[in-house]
Amino acid sequence: MEIVDGKILQIDDFVTLTLGIIVLFVGIKVTDRIEFLKKYNIPEPVTGGIVASLLGLLAYRAFDLEIEFSLYVRDILLIYFFTTIGINARFAQLLAGGKPLLIFLMLTLGYLAVQDIVGYTAAAAMGQPSGVGVLVGSASLAGGHGTAIAWAPTILDEQGVDNALEIGVAAATIGLVIASLLGGPIANLLLSRYKLKSETDGDLLVGIERDKQGATSITHLNLMGAILVIHVAMILGYILNIVIAELGLRLPLFVSCMMVAILMTNTIPMLFKNMAWPTGSKGLALISDFSLGLFIAMSLMGMQLWEVAGLAGPLFGILAAQVMVAVLFILFVVFPLMGRNYFAAVLSAGFAGFCLGATPTAIANMSAVTKSHGPAPTAFIIVPLVGAFFVDVANAFLIQFFLSL
Repeated sequence: MEIVDGKILQIDDFVTLTLGIIVLFVGIKVTDRIEFLKKYNIPEPVTGGIVASLLGLLAYRAFDLEIEFSLYVRDILLIYFFTTIGINARFAQLLAGGKPLLIFLMLTLGYLAVQDIVGYTAAAAMGQPSGVGVLVGSASLAGGHGTAIAWAPTILDEQGVDNALEIGVAAATIGLVIASLLGGPIANLLLSRYKLKSETDGDLLVGIERDKQGATSITHLNLMGAILVIHVAMILGYILNIVIAELGLRLPLFVSCMMVAILMTNTIPMLFKNMAWPTGSKGLALISDFSLGLFIAMSLMGMQLWEVAGLAGPLFGILAAQVMVAVLFILFVVFPLMGRNYFAAVLSAGFAGFCLGATPTAIANMSAVTKSHGPAPTAFIIVPLVGAFFVDVANAFLIQFFLSL
């Protein structure tokens, strides 16, 4: 750790990781003690991350001290998590999710256009350039921080929005928080109104159900075996990512790792029938839950809330419109078209996660719901596939279209 320019505290990778674990445990304890958070399935790492970010804001206001975390390990945890999703993805489940996958994909792509229309219209109504509407639309919300940062220079050059980067990052940050807090209550509303229960027997793909946490059968051997498989898949995924890049295509590293993991889990157990494989194991579910929770906690604890507070006004007005439209779209379009069942309710929580935040947020929302109410394995296959493979490509075309208006 070191202080730069007398006011920026830079925290290295190891200390950041350690603090992230502490923040995750704080979130677990706080969520367990506050009935409201449990009832509405607020993800535990979200609780801890928000508490930590508020402490960071207090340090800035009281001591004029900015805290900057090194987030290299956080990004590795994201790859870790999506690799576990791939290891759990059997082709039979992928085929079972065929029709729901197509419907969910169409809904998602359609909503990207809705999101940009809302942003564009709200920005125009407030006398803001169309670029601001796009930034506080699919660029930062469905796209997340990476897409917002990538498009900010273009919006600055073409429309003269001087603080485009700050607006995009602030919108993505606020969207991430809202998405984390919105999915659970939406699912709870649907589950209560329609009296829905899980239609699937078996264990969760991510985490362990709360009423089964005292009866796990995890040994040091199956836990280490799961870690070994994850690491082999990540190494092969890294090599695949290089090959894909040489062909002129660009994919996030976690996508290629997930693809390799899917291929491995659907071939190796068939070729080597006596080999222990971690698919569906409690050890893999525990690793998946821990890596996702730590990723979310580290993402939220690093939020610089003072920068968000400085961009009030039109930003919050457009975001309010986006949240209202998102809730209506989920309740009256996504849930009915996905089947009005438990699976649809879990997907609704996930949709809230990535239409306003990011794919990991969607998974965290769904995980919080399934821990309390039971598994919905197909949902955990559909959401990463749609969020990883299709959204970014379609988003790029939509952003360019609305910027040209």
